[in-house]
Amino acid sequence: MPLVSVLIPAFNHERFVRRSLDSVLEDPYPAKEIVIVDDGSTDRTADEIEAWIARHGHMLRVEYVRRENRGIAATLNELAARARGEFLRLGASDDYLLPGGLDAQVRYLLTHPRKRAVIGDSIVVDGSGKKLHESGMRDLHGADKRLYRSDDGIRRAVITQWAIGGPVALLRKDALETADRWTEGLRIDDWDFFLRLAACDALGFIDVSVCAYRLHGNNVSKTRHAATRIVNLSESRHVALRRASLFDEPCRSLLRAQAHYISAKIAFLQKRPASVALHLLAFALLRTTSKLRLPSPSARLEKA
Repeated sequence: MPLVSVLIPAFNHERFVRRSLDSVLEDPYPAKEIVIVDDGSTDRTADEIEAWIARHGHMLRVEYVRRENRGIAATLNELAARARGEFLRLGASDDYLLPGGLDAQVRYLLTHPRKRAVIGDSIVVDGSGKKLHESGMRDLHGADKRLYRSDDGIRRAVITQWAIGGPVALLRKDALETADRWTEGLRIDDWDFFLRLAACDALGFIDVSVCAYRLHGNNVSKTRHAATRIVNLSESRHVALRRASLFDEPCRSLLRAQAHYISAKIAFLQKRPASVALHLLAFALLRTTSKLRLPSPSARLEKA
């Protein structure tokens, strides 16, 4: 079986990181390694990692680096550069893998050579590991998983409702050439990365829960702090506008519509009702336009 490198960016998760590492060891897939970077944790995360390696490091290859904080995108790029595997399984130090997920995702990519990455579903647990939701996509994000059965559906789903809960992706290492790695400086990096994969129909889906996504109050993308939400939404709007040119119509208009929808959310948080109304109007017009536009004949031929 091909070697899978499980990439774990770790930051201030002293309560959870051992469970994350245990789950890699517990998964029955035989050809695997762990690459983990402590991105400048200020708690006992590094101590927990080192204790785990001292106890279990003889059972599989583990590469561990502890350094100053550089952010999630820079950490993912470093992890990928250090990995030896043909496939890269994105992990997280507060979530954990579910047994059988690695095998299911590897088999998908082996039987779908055009795909550079595959995503799955997750279960959702709380800080104690108690199950909250059976499906992160359906129950947490309200996604219609039927959209993910086709390339067109995946493009539309990734654009209009990024419904991925937790680290659920397996990539071919050469997918990083297709998607040009992670954009350093972004705080919420995954939507940007997967938009680039979806734009070239390189993303697949299996309806299998491959990880447990943990909600514990400190998740970066789940904050209720208004100022932080505005920063995160502003970043998402920038990503939408920047990546729209990667798509053909009607998805290009759909992504521009999404930028206006995000702008409306920002205006709402800033208590600017007139701006909310204007952005929602632009959103509705672009959504309607996207339904009327079809891909050009040349675009259809290029994708064929």
